[in-house]
Amino acid sequence: MVISASAALAEVKRGPVTNLPMPRFVSLKASKANVRRGPSLTHRIDWIFKRRDMPLVVTAEHGHWRRVQDRDGAGGWVHYSLLSGNRTVIVQADMLPLNLRPEPNTPASAQLELGVVANLGTCGADWCKISAGGYKGWARKSDIWGVAETEIRD
Repeated sequence: MVISASAALAEVKRGPVTNLPMPRFVSLKASKANVRRGPSLTHRIDWIFKRRDMPLVVTAEHGHWRRVQDRDGAGGWVHYSLLSGNRTVIVQADMLPLNLRPEPNTPASAQLELGVVANLGTCGADWCKISAGGYKGWARKSDIWGVAETEIRD
């Protein structure tokens, strides 16, 4: 099951363990995280996430375990200690311009390559302020993954 960014936060439910909104975006705190088939150490490791700060969406909670998905829908159960509330996004458009203002056709401070992970700042209806590699600017929500279409951040 693939969760789109728009659907990810559309229906706000609460997690049974944390009482935080579900689904919700988080990032990978560790540089390596085992992704398991179920919520315990006895479950088989299906694969390993190896990208620190990668944005993920939490879709379920069970004790100290969180079921997560990446932008491609790959995921499984990860121990909560490997996740961070620090918000990041991944660039989905090649040579994404970082505009100086949240408006089309404004000067760009930099361009980000496809797949770059950036820190997420404030977001309006259509634009978010992001930063990566010492550069910061505004990007369209439709060009990044890790924030819901309807999400507003101050």
